[in-house]
Amino acid sequence: MASDLDTLRAELEDRRDRARETIAGLAKTPERGTAQGFGKRIGDGTVEAISRLTEIGVGTSLEAGLERTERALVKLDEGTYGVCDVCGEPIAERRLAAMPDVVTCVDCASGQPRVRPPSRRQ
Repeated sequence: MASDLDTLRAELEDRRDRARETIAGLAKTPERGTAQGFGKRIGDGTVEAISRLTEIGVGTSLEAGLERTERALVKLDEGTYGVCDVCGEPIAERRLAAMPDVVTCVDCASGQPRVRPPSRRQ
């Protein structure tokens, strides 16, 4: 069991580090002269602007995942990993296997608002 927890910890730490690195990359200010805004016609910077909006949505999702991963690591330290943060009941093994950073059971997670990327108009 201890080696399973060590493997889990390593996986969560790797996930945390990759998320931090990706978020840091998204947060970098564009080089001077490379930022483009919306132009007067479709195509004048529109692709770059839409790309940036997508990156913002991805960043928001990554930040939420990073928070869950960091919380799961704290729970490992506390000895409460696998116990729901909301109701205190055990989290299903299959749920933990599928999402090692999960900190709530299915019932409690279904009652929480989900982080959604910005919607696009069609």
